[in-house]
Amino acid sequence: MLPAADPTSVAQNDCSGNRLDAPLLTRATAIPFVLITTLFFLWAIPNNLNDVLIRQFMKSFVMTRLEAGLVQFAFYLGYFFLALPAGFIMRKFGYKSGFLIGLSFFTLGAFLFWPAALANNYSFFLAALFIIASGCSFLETASNPFIAQLGDPRSAARRLNLAQAFNPLGSITGVLIGTIFIFSGINLNNAQIAAKKASHTYAAYLHSETLRVANPYLVLSAFTFILLLLIAMTRFPDSLTASQAENSEHGSIAALFRKPHFVMAVLAQFAYVGAQVGTWSYFIPYVVTYTPDQNKAAGYLLTVSLVAFGIGRFLSAWLMRYVHPSLLMGVYCIANTLLVAGGVFFPGWFGVWTLLLSSFFMSLMYPTIFAQGIRGLGEYAKIGGSVIVMSIVGGALMPLAMGYIADSSGSQALAYLVPFVAYIFIGVYSFADLRIMRRGRELSLS
Repeated sequence: MLPAADPTSVAQNDCSGNRLDAPLLTRATAIPFVLITTLFFLWAIPNNLNDVLIRQFMKSFVMTRLEAGLVQFAFYLGYFFLALPAGFIMRKFGYKSGFLIGLSFFTLGAFLFWPAALANNYSFFLAALFIIASGCSFLETASNPFIAQLGDPRSAARRLNLAQAFNPLGSITGVLIGTIFIFSGINLNNAQIAAKKASHTYAAYLHSETLRVANPYLVLSAFTFILLLLIAMTRFPDSLTASQAENSEHGSIAALFRKPHFVMAVLAQFAYVGAQVGTWSYFIPYVVTYTPDQNKAAGYLLTVSLVAFGIGRFLSAWLMRYVHPSLLMGVYCIANTLLVAGGVFFPGWFGVWTLLLSSFFMSLMYPTIFAQGIRGLGEYAKIGGSVIVMSIVGGALMPLAMGYIADSSGSQALAYLVPFVAYIFIGVYSFADLRIMRRGRELSLS
């Protein structure tokens, strides 16, 4: 039974009677926290380089939005297929195995961008993205529950939000790298394209645009390899890296799905990741379609959006000292429903700025849903975290739905109906989870 609330500090208590200002870290857990938080920065880079790749591949491979959307489809399939195996491997060998395997996949996939660019083969790129995402799946499956369990359980949501606050710095880095080093700034008109075709130089021009993606990924591969070596040489708390194979009979997935708060978290994470990926993936095409700005300027606007996302993460981690995470997320969902509606119904600069601002309010959703989903799972945390990471497949499917709507309707704005509906659902989840916690509190006191 949870401890009774302190009547002298009701304002600081959540719906379960737990102190919202419980300590985040101890001296012993500070170094592991800093090292693993680096991974939150790392995996955001390829996630957001995808937003640049979509626009670049539409140009260099001359393809539709739906075809270019296969970038996100291939990427998030890696999350879907590898998350559960990652959970089982870590249950047997500990969290550290997840970190090392994940970084190995990541390093290999990023390196493969070089031969893919030389071969000028879109399918090769998709395979490399799948491998990178497989690594990210291990990293996220390990890092999120590791951070959540790295201290007082009452501060798990705040601690995870703080670690995830460094994720937007990686997002910003990824978009800036793509905007500066991948986008050439060369946009040919129809007459120039016809001239190059006539002189038989158009294919060479397109290949040169494809080659621009290779160098950033080679640098990223080298960085991840160095980080792999550092983590291999670092010792983590035994309680969080030890095998739990002897208790595997208690880790049944079927048992997890008898927990309503967990099931709702899986569905909410599916909706959230799809909304986030879709919003950012089609932001640059939205800007190019409805404003005079071109790729580079649109890339910088996306960077501003990610800055807003980062500010939202840090501010939300602070606000959770005073406001319950689920309540705060519900309020943010209401704001985002209105903002995305602005992008749908008022395309142009007004829609651009409302979609940009929506990044601020989506900022707390992933870590909060994750922390609330594994709340109270105990021995189930690794497997439960794996299933929640599998729900990231929403990032593969929902952008494809957006691409289909955009291509079939001829309206980039209407595609944003997909994240609009997603935020409504996440808002319903937020307030429902709050109600579940209140009921649990009432039962614990009865």
